[in-house]
Amino acid sequence: MRILLIMNPGIPVPPLLYGGIERIVYLLAEEYHKQGHQVTLLAGTGSHCSGTTITFGADNAKRSKVAGYQEILFVWKFLWGNHQKFDLIHNFGRLIYLLPVINKPVHKIMSYQREVSVKGIKLITSLPVKNLVFTGCSNYCVSTGNVSGKWATVYNAVNFSEYKLTEEFDEHAPLMFLGRLDKIKGLHTAIEVAKATSSKLWIGGNIPSTADNYAYYKEIIEPQIDNKQVIYLGELNDRQKNNYLGKAKALLFPIEWDEPFGIVMIEAMACGTPVIGFDRGAVPEVVDEEVTGNVVSTKNQMIEAVGKLGTINRRACREHARDRFNIGRIARAYLELTANNIGR
Repeated sequence: MRILLIMNPGIPVPPLLYGGIERIVYLLAEEYHKQGHQVTLLAGTGSHCSGTTITFGADNAKRSKVAGYQEILFVWKFLWGNHQKFDLIHNFGRLIYLLPVINKPVHKIMSYQREVSVKGIKLITSLPVKNLVFTGCSNYCVSTGNVSGKWATVYNAVNFSEYKLTEEFDEHAPLMFLGRLDKIKGLHTAIEVAKATSSKLWIGGNIPSTADNYAYYKEIIEPQIDNKQVIYLGELNDRQKNNYLGKAKALLFPIEWDEPFGIVMIEAMACGTPVIGFDRGAVPEVVDEEVTGNVVSTKNQMIEAVGKLGTINRRACREHARDRFNIGRIARAYLELTANNIGR
């Protein structure tokens, strides 16, 4: 099969540090290639994959609106002139990219990793549409946009071969928080849980740049970082994440918003490290109770769950997560959405 993968510019594919969607796109490109498909990646400057890579736009998350319009025109021109060369166009970028081919026979998957704009879905599906499937990375994500069109849930994945199982843990091992240090990620709660359980807390993630979240970091979080009990590790690359997650006794995921997935949860599970997360967004879909972690509703319940970590088998945690979230399975799930019709 000839597959075109599309991603917005702003962060290269694969990302060096932060970039969850970009990481998924790269894993899919590599897996599609591994499965014998001809892969073309259309993504921002600095991107690469084992197939063919075509770059456009600037790797700058704060690029101007004019740059955004130029990116749309680039993709439109490329798709108009090249869509017949592909059996499947798999778009993780902006929905508007697909406009020139929306009524063309080529099969199209529009994949969402965040809350969906219902307005955009209604507009696109009001047009003559052919061979288009929408996907969300969780049932919760799908529920935000499933107002018309054909929808399916396809979960996110990691490459489990890149993560090392740490089967045993010391009860004095640190807890871990990994993600953007925005208020909605709940780092303040993770710190409170660590202190209440006399645990160290390792913090990995990027300091926010928006004014409100930067103020949250400076006023609420930074004063509590003593590098003894509460330790800020900075932004972590894949090797560092593997190391710290494996040595942690649990990943805390005390989100204060409806997270569409949360890839860091399955990164932790891939190391055998259970996840204790708040019951919001996709957390109850990703975490299997007492197998890969615990889903809780309050800070006190999170504190209680920390005391019960010894009941979770870390090898079983990894194996269960691998059965559900390995990249091979996820890539096949995407292709099965169109495989019955391609070639007819």
